[in-house]
Amino acid sequence: MSRKSSPFTRACAPTSKKSVSELQRQRSKLLVMLATAAFAVLAGRACWIQIINHDFYVAEGNKRYDRTIALDATRGWIVDRYGAPLAMSLVTYEVWANPKLLDERSRAPLAKLLAMPADALARRLAEGKAFVLLQRQVDASVADRIGRLSQGGITLIADARRVYPEGESSAHVVGFTDIEDHGQEGIELATDAQLGGVPGQHEVIRDRLGRAISERQAPVPAHNGAMIRLTIDRRIQQLAYSQLKIAIARNNAQAGSVVVLDARNGEILALTNYPSFDPNRRKDLTGAQVRNRAVVDTFEPGSTIKPIVVALSIDEGKVRPQSIIDTTPGAYWIGRDVIHDTSNHGRITVAQAIQKSSNIALAKLALALPAQTIWARYQQYGLGHRPELAFPGAAPGRVRPFRRWHPVEQATMAYGYGLSTSLLQIAQVYTAYADDGVMHPATLLSEGRGDGLFHARPGRAVTTPTTAAAIRSMLEMAAGPGGTGRAAHVEGYRIGGKTGTARKEADGRYARNHYRALFVGMAPMSDPRVIVAVMIDDPVGGSFYGGPVAGPVFSAVTGGALRLLGVPPDVDNSPIHPLH
Repeated sequence: MSRKSSPFTRACAPTSKKSVSELQRQRSKLLVMLATAAFAVLAGRACWIQIINHDFYVAEGNKRYDRTIALDATRGWIVDRYGAPLAMSLVTYEVWANPKLLDERSRAPLAKLLAMPADALARRLAEGKAFVLLQRQVDASVADRIGRLSQGGITLIADARRVYPEGESSAHVVGFTDIEDHGQEGIELATDAQLGGVPGQHEVIRDRLGRAISERQAPVPAHNGAMIRLTIDRRIQQLAYSQLKIAIARNNAQAGSVVVLDARNGEILALTNYPSFDPNRRKDLTGAQVRNRAVVDTFEPGSTIKPIVVALSIDEGKVRPQSIIDTTPGAYWIGRDVIHDTSNHGRITVAQAIQKSSNIALAKLALALPAQTIWARYQQYGLGHRPELAFPGAAPGRVRPFRRWHPVEQATMAYGYGLSTSLLQIAQVYTAYADDGVMHPATLLSEGRGDGLFHARPGRAVTTPTTAAAIRSMLEMAAGPGGTGRAAHVEGYRIGGKTGTARKEADGRYARNHYRALFVGMAPMSDPRVIVAVMIDDPVGGSFYGGPVAGPVFSAVTGGALRLLGVPPDVDNSPIHPLH
């Protein structure tokens, strides 16, 4: 009896050799297809990376391993005419910390070295940053102690700090820089591009820990900033500042300025203001402290401007130094307006008009000239024009167009009302009388040779040598017996100068009992070497006149400057001869 196969038997029956071989072939095909597809994907990816998007991936790799290290340029020094430093850069350091690596035991002494409260340091380290800036411009000696304080967690990065050895006396000339070492005021701002130099760079390859292991190419060195040499003589600068400060206190004045020029070429030997500031400590500066009043402030110059119209009248042939002008009775009416002198000088010469500072005499001289002629001469002297000075904010002053002048305005402009100038501009005017009619533009920058000698800038003739000599004689009379500038006397030297007392404006009107006291002069009169201009703003002591208030400052500064420059005395006992 035959036995039937059960379903179980059929299911468990061995697969035929043909079926097994077919299955293996299909599996092999699948594997080959998968491998081919994988290689195709890899080839496509490689093509994408190596060919199509090659630059992107190279750049991404470079970001991780390439680093360009900036090589800072050292800011150039600012020096005076003899090379003495007025501004210099000292090596300092930035102190950075890694809070995770900084040893707890190092934190208290670190805070002490940085002069930082311990709780403030703890808050800074707890900000959650991997790298924290703790302090900038740390002195090298302190940085060295910080570097030896901890085995890890502190990084010192070289930096620089600007230092100003002359402090307050030269602050308004030199200016200062910000925390990034960019010029903010004064010469620091005016010559920022030259002082700053050109940074260099060094491209290196670093490892995963950030260490430089090789360089990609030779470093490009930094070009340090240029040294800027000024025409300033720091000795005369210090002298002028100290005397100005004394005068401000003595006269209980608000402010003041002094300008000292080389009479031969217009170079600025000193330019100082008070109140001043210490550029090494700039935390609480105010605008009043920072403002360079001698250059950027303008005001009505009062009688210091009188020599211009006198010189013009002589040049035009209207008068001679000994021509008579009647100022009786001490008041002069122009329409409904009246001009006064301090007293009735009567009939005086043109030379005496300068000596006694007669407003009436100058008004009559001005009204005898065409308004356009006066205006044109003021333009020649640079009034109403910005000085040719490499200094930010130098003010041009103001002279109204002559077509808008009323007769009384034409008269008052002759003695310093109705126009405005800076103290620097007034000092610049007087170079014309010191150098036989050639006015020299005031200069502050120079390509000096290192011995205090410079190439003089060309001036321009604004009057004749004969007229300039006549004005010098008048200025000497004004500073002598019978003149308004007797307090400006300098022992051992003949001097000449002009006082000025100008009322201040407030709310569009002249304020009562508020004045500016001025004195501008030169010495020695035998061969003028220096011009000194002084302005004292709002003196409220015993006097407000230019002679007794500003004259003593002129005397002290001029006498000291002449001795520092080695100018021999020129006093003789002969009297001042009348002019013809």
